[in-house]
Amino acid sequence: MPSKNGPLRVGIGGPVGSGKTALTDKLCKAMREKYSVAVVTNDIYTKEDAEALVRMQALPSERIVGVETGGCPHTAIREDASINLQAIADLNRRIPDLDVVFIESGGDNLAATFSPDLADLTIYVISVCQGEEIPRKGGPGITRSDLLVINKKDLAPYVGADLEVMERDATRMRAEKPFVFSDMKRGDGIDRIVEFLTVQGGL
Repeated sequence: MPSKNGPLRVGIGGPVGSGKTALTDKLCKAMREKYSVAVVTNDIYTKEDAEALVRMQALPSERIVGVETGGCPHTAIREDASINLQAIADLNRRIPDLDVVFIESGGDNLAATFSPDLADLTIYVISVCQGEEIPRKGGPGITRSDLLVINKKDLAPYVGADLEVMERDATRMRAEKPFVFSDMKRGDGIDRIVEFLTVQGGL
């Protein structure tokens, strides 16, 4: 059941191609039997990610809302989150028993963060294909997110990325904050992410 403060709001950010939509899909499928779940996606000029999640059958279409942010997608999750807050409010009215709402940002850079007014917990997704140096480059997504997901670990041998180096750098950059290596194509790592959300989100 949702808390008196409404559903848990989980922000999912990360660069284009890191695997945000794949993660959102896997989380919905892993949690929808036990929890009432919905999604808000952010795209600049289209609702492509929302439509992709419907095609993937992550959730029924009435539980997936796409918002077109226009301009810079960072603004819609940080400085002026009103378009996302309105989408969540609309979902709450239509589905009053919501437990979890995932808010997937548009493709962004390492400096993107979610407003605390919008997200209770934040997940930042990076890909080993971006290079093994990504964790040590830092930025708020790397250092401040509640959970860092290092995705596409299966491709490390093909792109010359050393997972041990990435693990060492992520540990150093994030101090005590957790991170998970994942392969969303196979669903590897999803159980740990769900466990994190369940415990930290008080579900």
